[in-house]
Amino acid sequence: MPRFKIHHVTKYNYHVPVRDSANQVILFPIKDDYQEVLKQNLMITSNPPVEIYNDYYGNEVGLFMHAEPHTELVIDSKIEVVTHLREPAQDVINREEQWEHLIGLKNELPFIDFFKVVRFPSDGEMRVMVEQYDHKLSPLEVCKQLTDFVYRNFKYIKGITTVETTIEEVWVLKAGVCQDFAHILIVMLRMLGVPARYVSGYICPNKNGMRGEGATHAWVEVYIPFYGWLGLDPTNNCVVSDLHVRLAVGRNFSDCSPVRGSYKGTSQHVLHVGVSVSYEDGHRHEDNMILLTPQPAPGNNDGDSNSYRRYMEMIQQQQQQ
Repeated sequence: MPRFKIHHVTKYNYHVPVRDSANQVILFPIKDDYQEVLKQNLMITSNPPVEIYNDYYGNEVGLFMHAEPHTELVIDSKIEVVTHLREPAQDVINREEQWEHLIGLKNELPFIDFFKVVRFPSDGEMRVMVEQYDHKLSPLEVCKQLTDFVYRNFKYIKGITTVETTIEEVWVLKAGVCQDFAHILIVMLRMLGVPARYVSGYICPNKNGMRGEGATHAWVEVYIPFYGWLGLDPTNNCVVSDLHVRLAVGRNFSDCSPVRGSYKGTSQHVLHVGVSVSYEDGHRHEDNMILLTPQPAPGNNDGDSNSYRRYMEMIQQQQQQ
């Protein structure tokens, strides 16, 4: 029953004053039998009132407005949470009955959204790959094997993608970060008729080390018949444990974005995001402050800073050799 302290800071700096900043935050950890939030302190520049409601997927969402001119906006979240390990999923029902159960859920709430398959130019290629699994295995076995496939066939490279990178681009690149791995696995599972949803949160440090630990993280939850939702982390090729802290669930990243908003003023801004995670005993892991700047407009000659373009050029060169 680990107990974690998590500090998540989002800071916007603007070159000239902006105003009428309207924002949405999903920084409130899920509260259920497997996760207990002991404390939370949310501090925001100018201390605006935050209206909190539950969205369609059950996530707590905060809305606030900062109308006065400002050159900086800081959203500072500190939480203390206890996680509980869930009983492992097991195949106790024959696979045919399990697949029939999933077919019966396709038109039922709340599963409808988690069956929908995103279309993209290379989806035929992906479908050919996933159909070899079809219903020859149980849903649990299929989910674990496809998690392993993503882990082994996609390179974990920070900075090569953004929140706007498409499924097609990730499929072609065969590289990305946790968000991209989750999106790819979700599409594969839905193609086979397994309901899958996106999860945002944090992964906490352990002695073995994991990709994305001590930082914001993303993974997948799949619905296993006669068991319920099971977390799978394709970035680390593992079943989600009590080292994962859940913030929100949804169809994809767009439903779970920790911070999003709009404002009136210059488009020139710099975004800093920092996360630190510590155990109750003080053992600490810090994610270096990430500096994010607006992406260059299409056609801009920015090859030196565009990691996506550099990687694609490298792949093309390798293919020509």
